[in-house]
Amino acid sequence: MKIVTINTERIQNIFEELHTNLGGKVTFDLDEYTLETNNSFAKGSIIGASFNDNISYVEFDMTFAADVRMEIVNPIESPIYFAYCSKGSLSHSFGTTGEERKFKTFQTAIVTSKKNQDNVLFFEKDKNTKFTLIIVGTHVLHQDPANSLNQKVKETFFENNTVQDFFYVGSYNLKIAEKIEQLNAVTQTGIVRNLLKEGILRIILAMEIQQHTDDLCMNAKDTNCLTLREMEEIKELSEAIKANPEEAFTIKSLSKKSGLSPNKLQEGFKLIHNRTVNDYITHMRVLKAEILIRTSDLNISEIVYCIGFTSRSYFSKIFKQKFNCSPKEYKFNLNPLAITA
Repeated sequence: MKIVTINTERIQNIFEELHTNLGGKVTFDLDEYTLETNNSFAKGSIIGASFNDNISYVEFDMTFAADVRMEIVNPIESPIYFAYCSKGSLSHSFGTTGEERKFKTFQTAIVTSKKNQDNVLFFEKDKNTKFTLIIVGTHVLHQDPANSLNQKVKETFFENNTVQDFFYVGSYNLKIAEKIEQLNAVTQTGIVRNLLKEGILRIILAMEIQQHTDDLCMNAKDTNCLTLREMEEIKELSEAIKANPEEAFTIKSLSKKSGLSPNKLQEGFKLIHNRTVNDYITHMRVLKAEILIRTSDLNISEIVYCIGFTSRSYFSKIFKQKFNCSPKEYKFNLNPLAITA
């Protein structure tokens, strides 16, 4: 087993230690670090950055040739760690001799420990693991600590501010996975990239805290009765619809493709997207239509045909519901020549 020790006090420390242990190449751009490695032991990438309110994140997309024990230390404070597994699975323990607890694909884990107590993560060899670790420092430096985000997070998980070992694993949540995909899809550079990522990261943090709140409710787990396999099937179907919304998808064809019953399909889409299957298909078609209006020379009738609608009037109705104007008005307003003094 390979042992990797990282200090989360500063994002720079994390990447210096990861580079020393894993090799590869580290690049830096406006407080964002990227480690890319492709050697006999470690393959993949690790990205991380620091933001306001003493919040940092590190995102792993790694495959190791041996089992890895990653010891996370922070001698100055006891941060709260929000971990979300997008692919594969991980195990956690407090210290090297503590009980190992596993969290799987699409699950959140919220963890903190007593001061000077290491948090240990275990990676299985030859398995691609993708997970995002948000680090919220609890050492408040503001003049008004009572209103700081750090203090509010601390109060949420520690009654009377008493720090103790804390471990929580949430029920499956695919919405967080989709938001993390948005984080990874940011293509801008410089300060724009930094601001966009910080905004998305705060939303992810809010979703993970909300997940904890929901799971404390008696009925929260009862409403999410999908298995991991069913969640993965719903995710695959969602991505297929998103990629090609113009296809003639039906509940029957999706049920046959996934092996899920129509009832399970509806349950999954309502849970994950807060929409029925047909509503989700329509939603994706409208979004693609908007892209075509902006980026193609097709007229509205051609776009209606391209995205799988048969009625232009119906398309115009649902387009207006989403964008507060008709497709024709939308296209007209995009034309610079239509702007008058």
